[in-house]
Amino acid sequence: MFVRITTDRRPQPNTLDEFGLAGTFNRIIGLSEFKYRKDTEIFGEKEPAVYVYQVKHGAVRSYKLLSDGRRQIAAFHLVGDIFGIENGDTHRFTAEAVVETVARLIKRESIQLVAARDAVVSHNLLSMTTRNLEHAENHMLLLGRKTAVERVAAFLLEMDCRTGADNVSLPMTRRDIADYLGLTLETVSRVLSSLRKAGVLTFLDGDQREIMLNDRSRLADLDRQEPAQP
Repeated sequence: MFVRITTDRRPQPNTLDEFGLAGTFNRIIGLSEFKYRKDTEIFGEKEPAVYVYQVKHGAVRSYKLLSDGRRQIAAFHLVGDIFGIENGDTHRFTAEAVVETVARLIKRESIQLVAARDAVVSHNLLSMTTRNLEHAENHMLLLGRKTAVERVAAFLLEMDCRTGADNVSLPMTRRDIADYLGLTLETVSRVLSSLRKAGVLTFLDGDQREIMLNDRSRLADLDRQEPAQP
């Protein structure tokens, strides 16, 4: 696993609070930080789930390769997000750095030992698992029932909610977005262009990753009901 890590170990936080899992006590734990270059694999599908991770800087995508070679991205993990928590002993998805990323690592058994003694940590882990399940259910609905425009609108609203900034800064490419939404690259580009022409959003940079959402209520309407296909 560590052969995939691209730089040396960084200074270590040493409390569970710093990992984002506050408990009854601010317990001392063993935390490491590693940097991953863009598109570097952090862990692979079916590898032993030894560590749990938190994004400190950058972004991570979790995905599966389908039998026909297509890639289905299940989730994007942004700054502060914890990922790699599994029910079994192996990872169900592959995780890769979307951009240059710094991640915190803690041994899974360390969290399990603390959770067994600290009800607050146990509750926080359960809440996190529940939120992950809710996200998976919403994503399944998006892939199975929503149209292209609805999917793109839902994605923009999701990123807007998660980043909490005035403008949406997307670390992922349009290919990533397409593989997350179950669409083609061309369809994602066409829908985004249509939303721009309609005045719903504005691109703020040449790469079209910095986006100003001019009409969030319109996006919410598009997420619920499909207009004429662009």
